[in-house]
Amino acid sequence: MSNHIFINQKIKNFRRKIKVSSDKSISIRSVLLASQAVGISKISNLLESEDVLNALKTIKKLGINYYKKKNIYFIEGFGLNGFKIKKKTTINAGNSGTLARLILGLLVKSKNKVKLIGDKSLSKRDFSRVIKPLKHFGVNIKSNRNSLPIEITGSDFLRPITYDEKIGSAQVKSCIILTALNTPGTTIINSKFSRDHTELMLKFLKYPIRVKKKKLDIIFIKGLSQFRAFEYNVPGDISSAAFFIVLTLLSNKSEIIIENVNINKSRIGIIKILNKMGAGIKLKRKKIYNGEEIADIYVKSKTKLKSINCPSKLNSSAIDEFLIIFLVAAKAKGISKFEKLSEMNKKESKRLDLGIKFLRLIGIKVKRFKNDINIHGNPSLNLTKNYEIKNFLKDHRIFFLSCIAALTLGGNWKINDKKSANTSFPKFLKILKTIGAKIN
Repeated sequence: MSNHIFINQKIKNFRRKIKVSSDKSISIRSVLLASQAVGISKISNLLESEDVLNALKTIKKLGINYYKKKNIYFIEGFGLNGFKIKKKTTINAGNSGTLARLILGLLVKSKNKVKLIGDKSLSKRDFSRVIKPLKHFGVNIKSNRNSLPIEITGSDFLRPITYDEKIGSAQVKSCIILTALNTPGTTIINSKFSRDHTELMLKFLKYPIRVKKKKLDIIFIKGLSQFRAFEYNVPGDISSAAFFIVLTLLSNKSEIIIENVNINKSRIGIIKILNKMGAGIKLKRKKIYNGEEIADIYVKSKTKLKSINCPSKLNSSAIDEFLIIFLVAAKAKGISKFEKLSEMNKKESKRLDLGIKFLRLIGIKVKRFKNDINIHGNPSLNLTKNYEIKNFLKDHRIFFLSCIAALTLGGNWKINDKKSANTSFPKFLKILKTIGAKIN
């Protein structure tokens, strides 16, 4: 089967109600926490993407059994440090930075050495950000110049730490929190604002974790407290919804309702940014589920969008959505300014570099100042040329961006690496076709 698609025409106007794939961040965390609970947890609507399936394979390799019945995954945990780790165990995290960094936090008591590997993309990413705090805890860890492969051996003499998390990385923060679960005493994290799914899920599980919100989030985690198995229904992923939000905004006379999407305050940067640009996105039927806020997202086409001087305080809550936000800026009137985007280049690919390259490919003027960029919008942008998007280290978001650009801006597109969609959103193309996209 070929690994590319062709799009040769814009999508026609549509009015639809859809559901997008389940939240990847919450899916991975629910699997890992179920592996540490006492008893059989039941997780419904789990995202069945490559990253989440790799999380399931990982806990299986560490001695945790699971099975699926209908739409529910049953995972049997044996409590904290309940893994049954064999000698010479190797874990393959595939493309998932979340899985790779979080699982290290759960291996800190392993008596046997565990080797962690990943694919070509993940193997290029920086792990010093988690290696450093793990060593402070007293974990024995070796790496390939702060990259994969990593070898970790646990310790019976872990000590609680106070750590300043200055990056604004939910993966780093979550790795420290999971390490703290197996560490006696109270670990304290002074954390820059980032996604808080781990904290919310532990609160839902009645684990002794406290968060004080000041200029930083001050997080207190009391170690060695067991928690019971749980039931969890994973909501929709706003990172997946983002592409359909922008598809609708940039299409002609269209409307969409995206149902049951997680709108955690640490994730809705895209909605705040686009609404500042005149998008008029509305959140309806809001509710709280196990600490997470859920809503339906309502979007209508907009013929007039304005540029933005994007506040950098929104960066962490939109870090995975900036590529598709850039596409909106390309169609907005005026010059949009974005700053302090260095974290984009520490994702699956160097997304800031590739985002700029993509914008220039479609004829948009971009000025770059190290990690800041100015995008000169063109509201009349209409493409007629031939375009080919090649493989970019299996970066699913480059693939999704290319599809939305082709369907809203026109031109003749050959887009490679369609299998990358399986990383986070296996049903992406199927949903596009149900809305009316012509994809070959």
